[in-house]
Amino acid sequence: MASHGELRLIGETYDPGFIGMMKEDDGYGSSDDFEGALGNDQDTADNGRPPKKKKKFHRHNPHQIHELESFFKDCPHPDEKQRRELSRRLALESKQIKFWFQNRRTQMKTQLERHENVFLKQENDKLRAENDLLRQAIASAICNNCGVPAVPDEISYEPSQLMIENSRLKDELNRARALTNKFLGRHLSSSSANPSPSPSQGLNSNVEVVVRRTGFCGLNNGSTSLPMGFEFGHGATMPLMNPSFAYEMPYDKSALVDVALAAMDELIKMAQMGNPLWIKGFGDGMETLNLEEYKRTFSSFIGMKPSGFTTEATRETAMVPLRGSALVDTLMDANRWAEMFPCMISRAVTIDVLSSGKGVTRDNALQLMEAEFQVLSPLVPIRQIQFIRFCKQHSDSVWAIVDVSINLSNAANALMFANCRRLPSGCVIQDMDNKYSKVIASIHEGENNSKFELPSLFTCALLIRYGRNFTYEYEILIKKLLDCLFTSSGYPLSKLHVTWVEHSEYDESTVHHLLRPLLSSGFGFGAQRWIATLRRQYSSLAQLMSPDIHGEDINTVGKKSMLKLAQRMAYNFTAGIGASSVNKWDKLNVGNVGEDVRVMTRKNVNDPGEPLGIVLSAATSVWMPITQQTLFDFLRNERMRNQWDILSSGRPMQAMFSVAKGPGQGNSVSILRGAAVNGSDTNMLILQETWSDACGALIVFAPVDASSIRVVMNGGDSSHVALLPSGFAILPGVQTDGPSMQPDIDYNTSDGCILTVGFQILVNSVPTAKLTVESVETVNHLLTCTVEKIKAALSVTQLGSVE
Repeated sequence: MASHGELRLIGETYDPGFIGMMKEDDGYGSSDDFEGALGNDQDTADNGRPPKKKKKFHRHNPHQIHELESFFKDCPHPDEKQRRELSRRLALESKQIKFWFQNRRTQMKTQLERHENVFLKQENDKLRAENDLLRQAIASAICNNCGVPAVPDEISYEPSQLMIENSRLKDELNRARALTNKFLGRHLSSSSANPSPSPSQGLNSNVEVVVRRTGFCGLNNGSTSLPMGFEFGHGATMPLMNPSFAYEMPYDKSALVDVALAAMDELIKMAQMGNPLWIKGFGDGMETLNLEEYKRTFSSFIGMKPSGFTTEATRETAMVPLRGSALVDTLMDANRWAEMFPCMISRAVTIDVLSSGKGVTRDNALQLMEAEFQVLSPLVPIRQIQFIRFCKQHSDSVWAIVDVSINLSNAANALMFANCRRLPSGCVIQDMDNKYSKVIASIHEGENNSKFELPSLFTCALLIRYGRNFTYEYEILIKKLLDCLFTSSGYPLSKLHVTWVEHSEYDESTVHHLLRPLLSSGFGFGAQRWIATLRRQYSSLAQLMSPDIHGEDINTVGKKSMLKLAQRMAYNFTAGIGASSVNKWDKLNVGNVGEDVRVMTRKNVNDPGEPLGIVLSAATSVWMPITQQTLFDFLRNERMRNQWDILSSGRPMQAMFSVAKGPGQGNSVSILRGAAVNGSDTNMLILQETWSDACGALIVFAPVDASSIRVVMNGGDSSHVALLPSGFAILPGVQTDGPSMQPDIDYNTSDGCILTVGFQILVNSVPTAKLTVESVETVNHLLTCTVEKIKAALSVTQLGSVE
């Protein structure tokens, strides 16, 4: 019986009723009875005494077990008074209560030790595998000078070496404990961190050990909470990472915490400090970093600047009509972050979540991420960066989110940092809550002036959106407020003050000469571009909530479906320009295609969102000696489209209708139709999206079937509408004081911009067909002819093409 009871005690399943199993003696068991239940059942007839009557086992009933378990969660060591109270309430003897708690503590301790042993065994296996890899690497070492295999002498592992390694591991453990104290704001004693605690330390110390060992690694069985309801920290369960990453990621997570804290400290200081750390430019007021002052103020904690790298650092502030918690949630979600900045991020993924925050908030959230940053030009390589993102709430209304590149120190990831690394960058968000504020507005109509109070802008917009009736004057005023919301002269209705800091180092030799001034100025990856995109996106959100004053012939559901289709079109276009890894483009090298043209291909086998077959993409960037606004107005104008678009067949186009996405006429999604010839009608329509801001402009279009558009306008599913996008991206021209790297381009003129042209064409509807050279030449010819037609239409005599 003793052996069976012991197996049940340390087995995988726990039977609470077994702990309460006693021998009956007048209804209740004694301590002698309990000892007898665990001992051997021997016959005592040889001793001259009559054999005792065999006693039956007694199990506690479910109510007794439930009460004991509940009390154990709050107090695993009851005193004599508490045991007597439980005995009276549960109709059990005090010794039965005592023995139940003793056995429960023993079972709990055994479970925790088993988890500890499993974890240590897996760590040991991991170290053995790493040791084998190192041995193989040493055995296959090759001399860098002569190329001859270098076979070292047999390495002996003396006890002294093992002692040195043991000392190093102890130092690392102490360092991790100190970082955890600082990061979690909770003291962890050195004695409790011992992986093999003595029994005298009690149950609580054992529980703390398991929490610390599994806080970043997770329990082996995938549990997300500790047994028996024990909690971590100040009443909140410690968020555990996904167990699938627990023993596979080869990086020091405690070191990542250290880097995150240092990066957050640097970001806060860079956001708060002014001159001389930040120098404001003349005219545009752009803030750039004083590198000498930066070196004196901050120390590098991610290593020295790589040789040949160039520094770019900018800062920008803005007011955005949004609550801080909403923006924080967007930035901490990789998918929503990429959707917010589609022209800057071609791919984003969260690799690992080290901490999801405190409670339900994002405070102290820390995650490992990977993203591809892009400029809309084939002449700028994509920046593929692995970094950690750390979110911290500094007060009730102030949040900060910081990114910093990390190096996982292995050959597979070393290539990711070959052209760029991200120094502490991010944003500081201050919530300017005006929930209960009022806006005094006035309407002037001839001699009749009326003045009244309005609630906050978004309250009005939501009330109109969901059916509250306002007077016509109210609707007109709200429309005006929406139009001027993001202008410098607009009403001060913004609720969120955002300070954005961008700081990175990159290999300038990988960037074409045409785009180098753009990147060095900060308009490529700088804070100005992030802020401009953020304001434009929330301007679109405000526009969607506004009433349809102009009476557009499309309902709200149809509007959302149309915008969703346009969003997918623009995303596929930008992914094709930057050669994102999402769509798995294959780059082609054709002899008669210039180096300034990037030609790529891919096969679509089963995606209903685009035609099936072989897709060919071609893109290039050229210098245009005209202003960004002039070029944007020309390319988006449907009446001038026949001057450069072969799809129009030389006929003028007309806009059937458009959906506004922001203030101004240039930010919209439109449906264009070619003019009928000789009374005939055309079934081919063009979906077009256009927008413009201080850091660039975009014109994206795709031919679509008229029947498909009608379904979308009625609120149907837009995911099955097949389209291949083409279009233009306009980047601002930047003046430079140095000599021009292109002899036919004058960078010193303020009337200049960079035009990126991109086409995606279906060259064969059979995915298994072979791509021909003629198809590549056709797309290249289309690209060249389009640029030449734009040049001729604008009477541009100097077009700086890339050599």
